[in-house]
Amino acid sequence: MPSFAANPLLLENIARVRAEVAEAAVRSGRRADEVTIVAATKYVDANITRQVAAAGLLDLGESRPQEIWSKGPELTDLPIRWHLIGHLQRNKVRRTLPFVALFHSIDSLRLLEELQTEAEKLGQVVAILLEVNISGDEAKHGFAPAEMPSVIETAAQFSHLQIRGLMSMAGLDTDAVTAQQQFAAVRQLRDQLAPNAPANVSLADLSMGMSGDFREAIAEGATMVRIGSSFFEGLF
Repeated sequence: MPSFAANPLLLENIARVRAEVAEAAVRSGRRADEVTIVAATKYVDANITRQVAAAGLLDLGESRPQEIWSKGPELTDLPIRWHLIGHLQRNKVRRTLPFVALFHSIDSLRLLEELQTEAEKLGQVVAILLEVNISGDEAKHGFAPAEMPSVIETAAQFSHLQIRGLMSMAGLDTDAVTAQQQFAAVRQLRDQLAPNAPANVSLADLSMGMSGDFREAIAEGATMVRIGSSFFEGLF
């Protein structure tokens, strides 16, 4: 492993955010280890990403597949679990599949079909979350809530896809109260869908919340929070 000096401020930020996530989990009646922090490293280079992973945050999220293509080969000495948390174009599926442990932002039937096709070629089972556009913002990707029963029924037919839950983001420029209401709506949607979900579909995971609203997301049942900028405050 290449030698490097961990940035003290980065380590301080990581410790603070971990404590805040743990506190929010306990406040919501859960253990801290029931909420996975996905550190969004899209803001930083491979060196800082290495420091984040070396500090114990091994679930790393990138919004652009190209960043995983670039950083992944440089960091193979660390047991990183890469998460694709941004929009995935179908023409990037084949190259991205070998790197990613969980795709959070699956937002169309055509993308589901492409993932199934390429995963079958590789003999790989792909773990995915279905993205829900809970706010209705036209600028955001994701399925409308009303589409979800038919989407899950269709996705369950794909033998090389493992559906693990839902992902969502609060609407643009929402305050904390509105964000929490939207996260609650995602949880309620999951609770409505789960009893009728096919046997091979798990909706256990809810990927909700980012640096500005992870507390509200955890209060509404998030099992994964995607935190980026809070880790890197003051570094640049």
